[in-house]
Amino acid sequence: MLGSKVALVTGAAMGIGSAMTEELLKHGAKVALLDMNAEAGESLTKTLETKFGKEKTIFIECNVQSEEQLKAAFQKTVDKFGGLDIVCNNAGVLNETEWETTVSINLVGMIRVSYVALDHMNKLSGGRGGVIVNTASVAGLGPLPSCPVYTATKYGVIGFTRAMAMASLGSDYGVRFNALCPSFVNTDLLRKIPERLGRFAHLNELTQGLLSNFGVMSVSKVAEALIELLSEETKTGAALMVMPEGNKYAAFPSEL
Repeated sequence: MLGSKVALVTGAAMGIGSAMTEELLKHGAKVALLDMNAEAGESLTKTLETKFGKEKTIFIECNVQSEEQLKAAFQKTVDKFGGLDIVCNNAGVLNETEWETTVSINLVGMIRVSYVALDHMNKLSGGRGGVIVNTASVAGLGPLPSCPVYTATKYGVIGFTRAMAMASLGSDYGVRFNALCPSFVNTDLLRKIPERLGRFAHLNELTQGLLSNFGVMSVSKVAEALIELLSEETKTGAALMVMPEGNKYAAFPSEL
């Protein structure tokens, strides 16, 4: 399905990003893996090269907080693969103690990646169009009380995604914008929540209760939802909720 497509994934070395990368490769895409963690990224890339072939992947060490690094990484991807069709804007953290870093990576970094991606994908500037998928969270649709800053960033991801979808349509960019909104996923981020609640550490029991109620999904379930979102070519400005009991698109007030 994605045999002629070139994808770029941020936060690709572990967790959801790693699963997204492998799922894209399974469907025939070529993938650039971007991550700050060079050791994990290079190790994963070697594994993927063995499985899918050396010409299908490239790892680039990159911090989404650096516009210079991002521009270089995108250019390297386009130079190697000849273009860009899919961007999975997935890098993210949860840390209520270092809340400014959480905003910088989850929200500012996500916007920065989107704008650099548009420079390459925008049909008005010679790109071939495509899809940008931003990793949000169900916490961007209903607040997570112990993580107000994380919640705020994920609300921001969804708001930015919906606004950019309309801006792209109105400007004829040829680029769709959608958001993935997973529930609790079995990742390092989830496991470290209790130690990263900062001033809201006393609400950890509430968080663990929500976790028990919702259940925990595998990263592969989120990666499969990504393919669903990429395949639905009529979808732009959509937020796909990925839940243990199944996926569904979020309804927003203007659509009710």
